[in-house]
Amino acid sequence: MKSAVSSQQSADRGVATEVRALPNYIGGAWVEAAGVEAIDDIDPATGEVAARVPLSGAADVDAAVRAAREAQPAWRAVPPQKRARAVMALREALWAHREDLAQLVTADMGKTIDDARGEVVRGIESTEAATAIPHLLKGENLEGVASGVDVELVRQPVGVVAGITPFNFPCMIPLWFLPFAIATGNTFVLKPSERDPRPSQRIFELVDAIEEIPPGVASLVHGAHDAVNGLLDHPEVDAISFVGQASTARYVAERAAATGKRAQALGGAKNSMVVMPDADLGKAVPAMLGSAFGNAGQRCLAGSVAVLVGDSEFQDAVRDALVSETAEMTLGPGIDPDTDVSPLVAPEARQRIADAVDRATAAQILLDGRGADPGPADTLMGPTIVEVAEPESELAREELFGPLLILVRVPDIDAALEFVNGSRYGNASAIFTSSGDAARAYRYGVEAGMVGVNVGVPAPVAWFPFAGWKDSMEGDLHANGRDAVEFYTRTKVLTSRW
Repeated sequence: MKSAVSSQQSADRGVATEVRALPNYIGGAWVEAAGVEAIDDIDPATGEVAARVPLSGAADVDAAVRAAREAQPAWRAVPPQKRARAVMALREALWAHREDLAQLVTADMGKTIDDARGEVVRGIESTEAATAIPHLLKGENLEGVASGVDVELVRQPVGVVAGITPFNFPCMIPLWFLPFAIATGNTFVLKPSERDPRPSQRIFELVDAIEEIPPGVASLVHGAHDAVNGLLDHPEVDAISFVGQASTARYVAERAAATGKRAQALGGAKNSMVVMPDADLGKAVPAMLGSAFGNAGQRCLAGSVAVLVGDSEFQDAVRDALVSETAEMTLGPGIDPDTDVSPLVAPEARQRIADAVDRATAAQILLDGRGADPGPADTLMGPTIVEVAEPESELAREELFGPLLILVRVPDIDAALEFVNGSRYGNASAIFTSSGDAARAYRYGVEAGMVGVNVGVPAPVAWFPFAGWKDSMEGDLHANGRDAVEFYTRTKVLTSRW
């Protein structure tokens, strides 16, 4: 092990005797943040303070980036197969501690334990995909382009990469970035969400114990706006990987461009699920409810709008089925295996959704979860279903990120496509149908980067990119898959005559 584990980290896995600020991990060592300010990391289910999160500033960011810059030339020189073995060692450590990580995700973010386990496995899959880097880094060549002249293309690392990740997947999304970044020969600095950074802290404990990952190759800096801006402005950071809301993604992309950095900035979403008259409702309704209310709707792939296609009799039947089955869902702490709808990440998230429903005076509230007991942390909100008559209303168009499902009625698939494509977002969409013709027409015409056919959450496996469109993505290269390799490398074309 390259450094001693802090007392706070040990306490995170047992009973904490005191709440201390989490340390940063820089240059292979756990260090206290230079700044004195810190904020509380709250358990969303209980309201208890689990840790203090330091608001690292420019000096902390600079130390991490400089350690990464110093380590990068030697790490780049490590053969790809050895870097792949280092990532495999990380994969093995993650797998061995997957339940530990899942429990920590639930405790820090609030989602149900089953969702947390699924998240951790998805992150491990990204790590597995990155172990194929010797194959994925292969270039191209063409002999004899002219007399005695050969041309070849090679891929080389961009240098120092920073990852800025959101609260809703505190284990999976850091693992979208870290394994691919270091496998391709870059060094990496992570700034996790200040709302639930303890899963990232645990991941870096595992990194710290892996001898194949040298000091400085991967660093962790806690913080909020100042840390983000420090990474965006730092001249030694070459690329930024970001996931968050759309306005922040645009800000990250613009500020990165202004300072000459490559950026992939994944933004928000307002995903629609289209229900055709020939859909199998026995399968479609549970899939839709899992999409809308899993993780309390705090997913960038959550289906937050149900577009009901057909005559009023069918539309009423879908509405009634959704309301009836949703009313049976259990609200409670994520650690309880019987919980269907878990807490929101913070009290202000609950209030934001409740306020939006309050403003929808022309809508019909079919199931109102605002009156549910908010729990000790004021974070619980029952699943809520609202039917809107105005398809351009706030509820139908804006990302609200909570246990809220909006119903919209349209007469046919063309009208469904018109509604869905009218969104400024293009992250994901789904269609439920028994018709191959309808499925093909929808997947051909919908303006979204990820499409599900009879699948409520069309999350790609790690060997494919997480491919949002429109305001759901700033930049040309997405996370995961071949896109990750292309983002974290630059091509060099060599022309030789001997």
